[in-house]
Amino acid sequence: MTDGMENTVYDVVVLGAGPVGENVADRARAGGLSAAVVESELVGGECSYWACMPSKALLRPVTARADARRVPGLRGAVQGPLDVAEVLAHRDDYTSHWKDTGQVDWLESIGVDLYRGQGRLTGRRKVVVTGADGQQRQLTARHVVAVCTGTRAVVPELPGLAGARPWTSREATSARSVPARLVIIGGGVVATEMATVWQALGSRVTMLVRGGGLLPRMEPFAGELVASALREAGADIRLHTSAASVERGEGPATVVLENGERIEADEILVATGRAPRTEDIGLESVGLTAGSWLTVDDSCRVDGTDWLYAVGDVNHRALLTHQGKYQARIAGAAIIARAQGVPLLETDRWGAHAATADHAAVSQVVFTDPEAASAGLTLAEAESAGYRVRAVDYDMAGVAGAGLYADGYRGRARMVVDLDREVLVGATFVGPGVSELLHSASVAIAGEVPIDRLWHAVPAYPTISEVWLRLLETYRG
Repeated sequence: MTDGMENTVYDVVVLGAGPVGENVADRARAGGLSAAVVESELVGGECSYWACMPSKALLRPVTARADARRVPGLRGAVQGPLDVAEVLAHRDDYTSHWKDTGQVDWLESIGVDLYRGQGRLTGRRKVVVTGADGQQRQLTARHVVAVCTGTRAVVPELPGLAGARPWTSREATSARSVPARLVIIGGGVVATEMATVWQALGSRVTMLVRGGGLLPRMEPFAGELVASALREAGADIRLHTSAASVERGEGPATVVLENGERIEADEILVATGRAPRTEDIGLESVGLTAGSWLTVDDSCRVDGTDWLYAVGDVNHRALLTHQGKYQARIAGAAIIARAQGVPLLETDRWGAHAATADHAAVSQVVFTDPEAASAGLTLAEAESAGYRVRAVDYDMAGVAGAGLYADGYRGRARMVVDLDREVLVGATFVGPGVSELLHSASVAIAGEVPIDRLWHAVPAYPTISEVWLRLLETYRG
């Protein structure tokens, strides 16, 4: 123990009190282990205050109005602007006004001790917590330290950008007012969702996208349909376009493009990727590289260790809250089993101790208008992985339920079939209201349900889910 420092022993010590860390601690306690959580910011993490919850609270009024405008008899009543103050207040309610009292109370209710401050590894199973007042305490784990510190936004090295006070996802989801002109650098999920929000709330949005389309990790048609809708809403989307530099004094900023064009903006949102929050947690003290992603096995135990786990975004398997919580359930079961000396069936891909869905059946929804939802692999990913596959597409406007959902419904569905096993390895849906279709795809992919069995999962008529029948019919020809 460090000289003069108080030491407290727990079975499990968790770094990071976001949804993933909370779930690891909860599983440990449910298995009879003692647990402590260390958190340097708000209990509840990125998802609760700067990502999932505020972004979806901002997006829901936007998509609800868009849906209503497509319904006969209703569209005339919803042609006016959104009430910005009410939308922002709705967002504030869902972030608990950036106070974590409720989350802290929950940790206390399950018997998990909370330590506020910066937690750093100082050796095998050792963590030192430095509080805001500088006071230090040492925590020792009998069994496991779990790193659940998540990720942070990456701000690229662009001349003038750092000094221009750019928004990242945090500022974009917590802003108190609507910028008149918003430039977004990036074309992924954060970029498209925030373009949808702020364009609808009154910003003039310009998107600068280095690549040839939006949402590059999804099927190409997803980005195409979302881009088309954003352009119709008034956004200026510049593909194959990069910023060269940024200039800003006390007022608006100027983004200078590589071709010399200058674009003025009241705010600049940088949405160009994420990096692991591992740069200041003492990894070097246990032979690992500070700031690195942590490579793990399917139980989320860090390679080459028998006591260190990395769960959620920090292991780079699937940077999504729900996938991180799934990993937490797997890791929690593995931690309990190992603490009890129970052998793990680590080669059993269906077992409670092996995470597989975070690479084989990852599900994701982009809550733009239209929504884009996917599970499993894209066609390109499946082909790259060596599968012999066929993509089956269907225009969702041809589904009766879609036409009832909205006049002029526009959308597309694709399933990717492994021809050797005749099971789905991927599915993508784009269109209003398609997010609720996604879990059926996840079940089919994760469960490796044969196509012949899917014929007997009969969709209700007339619903959008009837697209499943149309996809199967198209596959059979």
